[in-house]
Amino acid sequence: MSDPLASARALLHSVFGFSAFRPGQEEIVRAVLDGEDVLTVMPTGSGKSLCYQLPAIARPGLTLVISPLIALMRDQVRALTAAGVVAGSLNSSNEPAENARVLSLLRSEELKLLYVAPERLSRPDMVETLADSNVTMMAIDEAHCVSQWGHDFRPEYLTLGNLARQIGGRLQTMALTATADGPTRGDIVDKLFAAPPRTFVRSFDRPNLRLAFTPKDRSSKQVLSFVREHAGDSGIVYCSSRRKVEELAETLKKEGVNALPYHAGLDKTVRDRNQDRFQQEDGVVMTATVAFGMGIDKPDVRFVCHADLPGNVEAYYQEIGRAGRDGLPADTLTLYGMGDMQLRRMQIEQGDSSDDRKRIERQRLNALLALAEAPRCRRQTLLAYFGEASATCGNCDLCMEGIERYDATVEAQKAMSAIVRTGERFGLEHLIAILTGDGTENVLKFNHDKLPTFGVGKDRKSAEWRSIFRQISAVGLIAQDMMEHGRWWVTDEGWKVLKGESRIELRKALAVAVTKGSRRDRRAAVASAIGSDADGALLDALKGLRSKLAKAQNVPAYVVFSDRTLVELATHRPASPAAMREIHGIGDAKLERYGTAFLDVVRQHKN
Repeated sequence: MSDPLASARALLHSVFGFSAFRPGQEEIVRAVLDGEDVLTVMPTGSGKSLCYQLPAIARPGLTLVISPLIALMRDQVRALTAAGVVAGSLNSSNEPAENARVLSLLRSEELKLLYVAPERLSRPDMVETLADSNVTMMAIDEAHCVSQWGHDFRPEYLTLGNLARQIGGRLQTMALTATADGPTRGDIVDKLFAAPPRTFVRSFDRPNLRLAFTPKDRSSKQVLSFVREHAGDSGIVYCSSRRKVEELAETLKKEGVNALPYHAGLDKTVRDRNQDRFQQEDGVVMTATVAFGMGIDKPDVRFVCHADLPGNVEAYYQEIGRAGRDGLPADTLTLYGMGDMQLRRMQIEQGDSSDDRKRIERQRLNALLALAEAPRCRRQTLLAYFGEASATCGNCDLCMEGIERYDATVEAQKAMSAIVRTGERFGLEHLIAILTGDGTENVLKFNHDKLPTFGVGKDRKSAEWRSIFRQISAVGLIAQDMMEHGRWWVTDEGWKVLKGESRIELRKALAVAVTKGSRRDRRAAVASAIGSDADGALLDALKGLRSKLAKAQNVPAYVVFSDRTLVELATHRPASPAAMREIHGIGDAKLERYGTAFLDVVRQHKN
C-alpha cells in the first residue's frame, strides 16, 4: 500500500519545484491526508496555502477554497495553473466567459481546486452545483473572519459551518488563519467544526523581518530616506488616509522613486493598472491604504513602511507580513506620533461597536502603543502578545541599536502635575509649553505662567517631553478624552506615581534615524540567506526576461519564477534542463514552459 505522504513529497518536487517542506508544513499535510479536520494558525509567508493545495492535488475529488479576497483567488489560481494544476475561481470580478469556463470544468470534475467567496455560497444554485461535484474538502482561509472577537469579522462566515450538511456527505474541513488568539480560535472551532479539529498553532515569529518603530519627525522625509535604502526593491508604504496616499506617491515620484498610489477612491481601472504593475515589475513602491495587500501573494516584497500607526497589533502583524513572504530578509518601519494615537482612539470611541467590542479594541490599541514604546526587544514584545516566549532577536532596531532605561518617576510626576494643575482640560502642546516655560498666547491667557509647574521641565526639549507623554500614555498613566478637544487626564495608575506610591521607568528617546546599512549590505543579506554568490548582471537579465513574460501573460512576476529561483539560476548557472530542474521553484510544468528561454539567458552570460 502506497504512503500518501511519500506521494505528496514527490508532487511537492514535481509540481511546485520544492525539495522539502517548510518547517511546520509536513505534520499538517499528513493530518489532512489522513482525513482529519484541521485548524491551522500559521504566520503570513510560512506556506499555509500549500497545506491544502498539496493534498488537493495528491488525491481524488475537489477541494473547495473559501476566501474573502479576490486578489488572493486570482493570484493563487494563476500560480497553480502555471504549475500545471487545474484550478479556477468564481467571483464577481471574473468575465462571464471565465465563470462559464470554470463551471464547465467543475461539472466535468476536472477541477482540483475551486476558489469562491463566502457570499457566493449563500446562493442555492451554487450549493446545488457543489453537491454534484465530488467535493471532498472545504478549506476556509482567513478563518478569523468568523469570530466577532477577531480583527476582521465578516458575518458571511457564520454560514460556513452548515455548508457541509447542505452539500451532503462527509466533507473534510480545514480552517486556516495567520492571526488568532485563544478566544478567536475558540470561536473558529465552535462555528466552523462539528467536532473539535486537530489544531496546529505554529510560531508567529518571522525572523527574516527586521522590525523597527520610530517617532514621527517630518514623516515624508523619513519615508523617503527609508525607501531610498531599498532602491530597486518592491515595497509598500501604508498611509491612514487617501489624501496622504496620493501626496506621498507624488513626493516619492519627484525624488525619482517608481511609486504608485492605491486606495478605494481611485478609479477601478487605475487601481487595477497600478496593482498589475506592482505585481509584474521589479522595484515598484506602492503607497496605499490598508485596502491594498489583502490577498496579494507577491513573495518578493522587500519592505513595508507604515507612514502612520496601524489600527492594532493584529493589523500591524498582517501588514508587515506582506514583506519577505519568500523567507528572505525584509525590512519594516513604523512611524508614529501623538496624533496617530489620538486618531486611533477617536475611531474606537466614535465607532458603532458594542461596549465590549470597544473595550477589546482599546486593549489592542494599547498593546500596539506598548510595542511602539517598547523598552526591550520588539520581537519579544510582539510574540508575547500572541502568547509566545522568545529570546532577544538581534534583528530589530532596539536589539541592533541598543536601548537605555532610566528612572523617570520625577519626569512623569511633572507631566501629570501639569495636567492636574490645569484642571485636566488641555492638550499636549499646551502642557509642554507650560513644562518648558514657553509663554505662548494661550499660556498667558489662562495665567498658566503663574503655575508652580511653569518651567519645571525647561531642562528638556519639547521633543523629549513628547516622548515622555507618549510613553506614560502607552503604559496607562494618563489617558486622553477624544470627545473634548484631546484633553488629558490622570488614570488611577497615574495617581499612584504622582503620589509617590509607585515608580516608573522609561526609555531614553532614540535618535530619529530610520535605518542603518547600505543598499549593498541589504542585497548581501538576501544573497547570504540562501547561500548564493549570484552574478549581478545575469540576475538583472533574468529579471528582465521574467518581467517581459509576466507582462505578456498578464500574470504577476512570481508566477513565472520567484526571486529565489532567479538568484539560484544566477548562482548555479544550469547548463541543461535536467540541471535546471534541481533549482528551487522549478517544477515539471514550468520547466517545459520557461526552461528554454531562461537557459538561453544563462548561456549568453558566460563567465
